[in-house]
Amino acid sequence: MSPLGHVTSSAMPVSLLWAVDVYGRVYSLSTVGQQWEQCRDAQMEFKRATAAQQCCWGIACDNNIYLNVHASDLPIRYKEETYENQRWNPVDGFSERLLPSDRWQWSDVTGLQHQPLDGFRLPSGSWEWEGDWYIDENFEGEPTETGGWSYAIDFPAFYTKDKKWNSCVRRRRWLRYRRYKAMDTWAKIPSQQTSLPDPFSDISCGGWEVSEEPRGRLSLWAVSLQGKVWFREGICHHNPEGSLWEEVALPGEVVQISCGPGDLVWAALWEGQLIVREGIGRDCPKGTSWAAVDSPSPEVGVIHLAVGVDVVWAVTKDNKVWFRRGVNSHNPCGSGWISMVGEMMMINVGLNDQVWAIGSEDRGIYFRQGVTASELSGKTWKAINVPRDGDRSHSSASASSLQSAGCFFSGEVRAQSVMSDADLDEKGSADRDSGCVPSTSPETFVHPLTDPTPDQPADPPKPRIPKVTSDSFISELVSDREPGKTSKELGPAAPAVLEEEEVSLGEAEIQAPCAGATLSPGPSGGASGLQWSNVDLEEAQSAQARAGAAAADSADTCSLSSVATYTLALEDPYGADEHPLWAWVSGGGCSVDSHSQLNWFNSSANTLSLIQSVQSMSLSVTPAQSAAWKRQIFEQLNERTKREIDNFKHYEQAIEQSVWVKKGTMQWWRDWKPHKWIDVHFALEQFSGPEGDKDGILFIYYNYYEEKKYLHAFINEVTILVPVLNDSKHTFAVYTPERTKQRWPIRLAAATELEMHDWLALLSVACCDSRGIQGPPSKQAIWSVTCKGDIFVSEPTPALEATPYPTPCDQMFWRQVGGHLRSVECNSAGIVWGIGYDHTAWVYTGGYGGGFFQGLASSTDNIYTQTDVKSVYIYENQRWNPVTGYTNRGLPTDRYMWSDASGLHECTKANTKPPAPQWTWVSDWGIDYSVSGGTDKEGWQYAADFPASYHGHKTLKDFVRRRRWARKCKLNTTGPWQEVPPIPLSDVTILLCPPGSGMAAVPLWAISNKGDVLCRLGVTALTPAGSSWLHVGTDQPFKSISIGASSQVWAIARDGSAFYRGSVSPQSPAGDCWYHIPSPAKQKLKQVSVGRTSVYAVDENGNLWYRQGVTPSYPQGSSWEHISNNVRRVSVGPLDQVWIIADKVQGSHSLSCGTVCHRLGVQPMEPKGQSWDYGIGGGWDHITVRGNSMEPPILRLPSLTDPSLLSFCSPLSVRNTEVNGSTVDS
Repeated sequence: MSPLGHVTSSAMPVSLLWAVDVYGRVYSLSTVGQQWEQCRDAQMEFKRATAAQQCCWGIACDNNIYLNVHASDLPIRYKEETYENQRWNPVDGFSERLLPSDRWQWSDVTGLQHQPLDGFRLPSGSWEWEGDWYIDENFEGEPTETGGWSYAIDFPAFYTKDKKWNSCVRRRRWLRYRRYKAMDTWAKIPSQQTSLPDPFSDISCGGWEVSEEPRGRLSLWAVSLQGKVWFREGICHHNPEGSLWEEVALPGEVVQISCGPGDLVWAALWEGQLIVREGIGRDCPKGTSWAAVDSPSPEVGVIHLAVGVDVVWAVTKDNKVWFRRGVNSHNPCGSGWISMVGEMMMINVGLNDQVWAIGSEDRGIYFRQGVTASELSGKTWKAINVPRDGDRSHSSASASSLQSAGCFFSGEVRAQSVMSDADLDEKGSADRDSGCVPSTSPETFVHPLTDPTPDQPADPPKPRIPKVTSDSFISELVSDREPGKTSKELGPAAPAVLEEEEVSLGEAEIQAPCAGATLSPGPSGGASGLQWSNVDLEEAQSAQARAGAAAADSADTCSLSSVATYTLALEDPYGADEHPLWAWVSGGGCSVDSHSQLNWFNSSANTLSLIQSVQSMSLSVTPAQSAAWKRQIFEQLNERTKREIDNFKHYEQAIEQSVWVKKGTMQWWRDWKPHKWIDVHFALEQFSGPEGDKDGILFIYYNYYEEKKYLHAFINEVTILVPVLNDSKHTFAVYTPERTKQRWPIRLAAATELEMHDWLALLSVACCDSRGIQGPPSKQAIWSVTCKGDIFVSEPTPALEATPYPTPCDQMFWRQVGGHLRSVECNSAGIVWGIGYDHTAWVYTGGYGGGFFQGLASSTDNIYTQTDVKSVYIYENQRWNPVTGYTNRGLPTDRYMWSDASGLHECTKANTKPPAPQWTWVSDWGIDYSVSGGTDKEGWQYAADFPASYHGHKTLKDFVRRRRWARKCKLNTTGPWQEVPPIPLSDVTILLCPPGSGMAAVPLWAISNKGDVLCRLGVTALTPAGSSWLHVGTDQPFKSISIGASSQVWAIARDGSAFYRGSVSPQSPAGDCWYHIPSPAKQKLKQVSVGRTSVYAVDENGNLWYRQGVTPSYPQGSSWEHISNNVRRVSVGPLDQVWIIADKVQGSHSLSCGTVCHRLGVQPMEPKGQSWDYGIGGGWDHITVRGNSMEPPILRLPSLTDPSLLSFCSPLSVRNTEVNGSTVDS
């Protein structure tokens, strides 16, 4: 059973903490769970485990390595391929008869390796074939007409899909997929070596942050019993088992090793010294050499260590905990040791440098609280206090026994860990003589041993000893134990007493006592029982008194027959309420941070007292009393209303209007040249009328040549308030319809970030009040996202899509919603999904506000913590000269040697800051190899000059080169969004729901960030997050997808080709096959949007295309028609309305990029529309109108001879509209 199988979505990503107890049983604890889940599918026992987010590795007691891959909606598939090669001859034509110098008839793509179809074997029993071999009918994204063959003059050469007169050779690709089937189970790792390494004693995985390619790459390090270190090659998403073990040279014998998520690898030697692996990088995951580091205490060596991204923790032989300061990728050895509080036997560092440990005394698992990026050492240790599944104290019978007199079988009530043999002897005699379980208080409850019957002598139970492993601390646990002792001779049926001090309690099964036995303590039952309870003498006396009183009260109402339901199974080594003894813990796959809300630390005793208090309260109030109480309160409220309100209704209002003013000082980016920041006084004046309507005016007072002047804007004319990116100031912009036309907003800068947020929240509430907008966005709302990641919504009016006089879109009012996203998609059923910069999927919860919106500006519920991670890029530029080669000395006319992508702005590692003050760095600068066009092994791209077309290899004509450096930063905010784990997405689309459709399940399609096509099941208006993903097979990665109102699914592949999914319906939500749609001539498409009947697409050059000929009988359409250029993104709504994000829109003051534009004149007979209407911009990145299904009103065309109707046309007559062809004046 997998704990991941129970949770599909939550407020934070669901991940697992793994642990192994001293009996070798593996447990996992979910970040949203409240109990340990045992891995029940494995019968073997484990010594150690090491986890990543997608899997967990373990060393079993048979010394073999096992792998447990978490099940996900996205299967692990590997594509095997081989090429069939043929040559033409005059007799046979194309045949398998090749020249002796030719490649094999069946080969790899290079032709150097012989690969016949029957030569492929499954790597292990954990794989299965999905189907048989089949021919790839596509060539470079285009279908072939000759059975998949591609032709060339000779081997090797340039291949084409068309056969020519000089085509002498041909080849075609055969494909076959295999699938990894051993999900959520422990699968043995096969050995491809004839001689196995000596048995492993330690294992550690990590390294997934060293490189993102290949996908899912991991580094797995292992230590053998002889002190050798081994590295597992070839672990990635498509090969989770890896390929082979390679030995790593060492300066000494290693006892333990630890690998962090990045490039940190530390190991502890047998003598207690430490070594650090150096030279680990993208091209060398094993590293190159070892460096020595001194132990924290020279006389006491290190027995255990754990590393993270920028931290190293160690435990010495005296169980002291140490923290290594100054550790990072550039200085993996660190600078010094700091002694920490606490005594632990092992320690582990997980994701986000969070720390777990196992206590040396109680062997409980502890979590280090307060670990943040600024305080990596944390603040305090806190015990994880949750039950294990199967604990009898949490069984279904526990609830019914809460009121049993003197029986406390619920809650975290533990017996004393260590007991002497004499105590155990007295315990055995007490149980034998009394014949029932003695009554105790919650603090003194311990677990009785077997009660043998007089007619059947009881055999002494065999002591259950934890398996001795190679781990030093587990060996220590059992090495000092003596052979089993028997109890004193108290009778013919005296039970044996286990010699295990910490696991002896509750080993044998509790026998059911007689049904009529009560809790009254007799001479042997009460007194003897109290002698071995874990309290001092004073507490023992009070406990005896309490037990007697409890027994007297319950003698008539309760018997001990119910106690028989709490038998301990013989395989349970612990008592019901005794905490387990842990041997190992791994948090490598556990994603928590200082903001995570965990349920791991709840005290069961508090839960018990709460239940009891609720029960006692519910018993003390009868239904009749409750009804009388409600009636009395209702009468009192009626009397108060009459006294304070009704008696004064005839009085006139003393104040007809109230005025409220808030003032402050800011800086304003003045409207005239030279533009610069000047100090101004800022005031918001609000007033409310007798009807409760509110309005206001915004004043900006400034000096112009020593003359005091002011600028003002009516609050009901403000269309949007936008935070603006600025390195040095806390800036926001205020737009009105006129300033939207000019592309020149009122720009203001506050002194502090807090002051800016206060003003934004205040102005936003004032704007909403003046327009009568309250609460969350409607289902018809239009959503948009800025390039900064801020989310805005606008409530459409019925006239927005009216023809021929729509509402100008520069008059639309936009309000901000908390959170941070890269894109948003919605439909008219109110289902809204978003995707963050880190490809995390989020679903809208129905709230509003969040972020810096507080109080009345934000809802009190449905607001959750949201995080996002993005990369900041800078470029290192170099020029070649004949003397020194490539250097950072450029020509005087060259760009900066450290710059942004344009080269116009200098950006060095030192002066480049996160995008905004709310962002914090979470990584160091590193070379980015995933640049379009490819790079060489050092990350360089080459070109003839700046700027030019860059490529990843050097030629004789390349005189300049550049490489991109990336650094990740993280944002923590709040908003009405919940995460949808675990698959990262790059695009999402939701079915357009016509008005009144009443569809139960809403189809939702998505593209993962790796290009896989997914279909979400179980999406409804009540459960917008859905339940699970359905994988839709493709032969190549995709990047964009859209589903129309009639379930027509269109998608764009990464190579720019378009596809249509056939036969998609509610009965077949995934459809049956993909149909290739030819792209526009010489263009590569990048995004598609499908409406009710229209299909629009945008190519990589910014051209907008309309698909002609789309009909219900021929949904693929016939051809593409060019509509406009300079388009970044398109969104087609349920009424076939067309909105875009356009670049290079000309305003009266400036040219703006990222402007919201609306297509005018779209009608059923004119689906392409006629012209563009410009709205808010620039700086916008995304818009979706797929929720606006509000039908426009039917307007009567005005008569040109009717003077009373001529003014109706005037608002549009002055608007800047463009005919079909371009969104800008060029």
